[in-house]
Order: sequence, then C-alpha cells, then structure tokens
Amino acid sequence: MYQLKTKETDQDVVEFIESSLPSKSKKEDAYKLIDLFSEITGLPPKMWGTSIIGFGTYHYRYETGHEGDAPIVGFSPRKARISLYLTTEEETRAFYLAQIGKHKAGVSCVYINKLADIKEEILKEFIAKSVELISEKYPVHDEK
Repeated sequence: MYQLKTKETDQDVVEFIESSLPSKSKKEDAYKLIDLFSEITGLPPKMWGTSIIGFGTYHYRYETGHEGDAPIVGFSPRKARISLYLTTEEETRAFYLAQIGKHKAGVSCVYINKLADIKEEILKEFIAKSVELISEKYPVHDEK
C-alpha cells in the first residue's frame, strides 16, 4: 500500500530556514512568505516533510481510494527557486498566474526565483482563494 511521504513534522520552521538556506535574501523571502501566509490564513507555519512550510491541514480522498492529509497552502524555500503550493481550479489558477509576475508553473505549484519578482497583492488574493476552495471541497483542520 502507498505510504504518504510528506507528513507534518515537529521540525522547527526557523531552524529549517536558518540551516538550509544559504543566502540572506532567500532567508528574508522565506520569513516574508511566512508572515504573508500567516496573515492570510490566520494559521501558524508547520513543517511538512523535510522542506515544505505549510499552513493548516486538510484531508483528501480520491475516487481511487487514495487518501491523506496535506497543508491547505504552503511553500518550500529551496536554494534555486521557491515553490508555492496553491490549489485552485484551472480557470482561477490561470487568472492569478496571468497577473502574478515572473514565475514558472508546474502541475501543482508555482515556482518563483524571488519574492520581488511577483506582485504581493496578487499572491495574497491567490492564497486566500486557495484556502477558500480547499475549505469548500475537503474537511479542513485549521489548528491555531
């Protein structure tokens, strides 16, 4: 049976940022993103797996029977790029991606080089919409 690899952990978020990000600018972006995600969600940051900073938890179950828990929204500050985990339906996703600024989009995340490359107000709206859509679709556990 499939075992979910990315689970919430007890790792300290600040310790992760300080030990894994080499540059001052990447650390600053990570802390700014924590403030932004916390402000929008009203939830504290938690580590998921070894490198994802997530906010809140939801439980999903697919028609295939696969199920698990995941952060409602989150990001991963990596050395090369920052991965933003924002879930929306395709039309809404396309709307925000068209406005957000310099990025690359994957299937389930948005990659940015630095926070200065994107429009913060659009990111805030994108986060809020992602939280709204996940909350409507799945059972949410938003421990504050």
